[in-house]
Amino acid sequence: MLTRKTRSRIVASAAVLAVVTGTPQAYAALDEQPTPSHQAKSATATKGKPYINTRLYFGTGRPEGKPPVSDKQFLAFVDKHVTPKFPSGLTIQRGRGQWRDQNGHISREGSYELSVLYPVSEARAHDSDIEKIRSAYKRIYDQESVLRTDDHERADF
Repeated sequence: MLTRKTRSRIVASAAVLAVVTGTPQAYAALDEQPTPSHQAKSATATKGKPYINTRLYFGTGRPEGKPPVSDKQFLAFVDKHVTPKFPSGLTIQRGRGQWRDQNGHISREGSYELSVLYPVSEARAHDSDIEKIRSAYKRIYDQESVLRTDDHERADF
């Protein structure tokens, strides 16, 4: 029968042994540089096809004391100007944003982030669609700008 002191020593020795034998392997793994064949395997393991993810950021504040763009107005805009050009789908998120206008004033306002994903092969065709959406929103709601970002991604549905 083992005493409590003896059991404690065995557990402590096992812990030290595990750390001592495992540590060099762990550090060696951190020091290793990926080999070209490892990099090639990682690249071929990527899932999906090449897509562009375009995000448009729409502010809701309006000049000259006009009321901000409402949810109802924005969704009607999406139905009329965005959905016909991107019927496969889109994502809308509400947010709060701020930006500096052309006169140097910082404006804080509610905003919408709209994201559309489309194959890279369709990028040229969709570029003009996106620019028409931006222009329409600026014209209809008296906006100085609609921010656009484009990211290359891989997607699999």
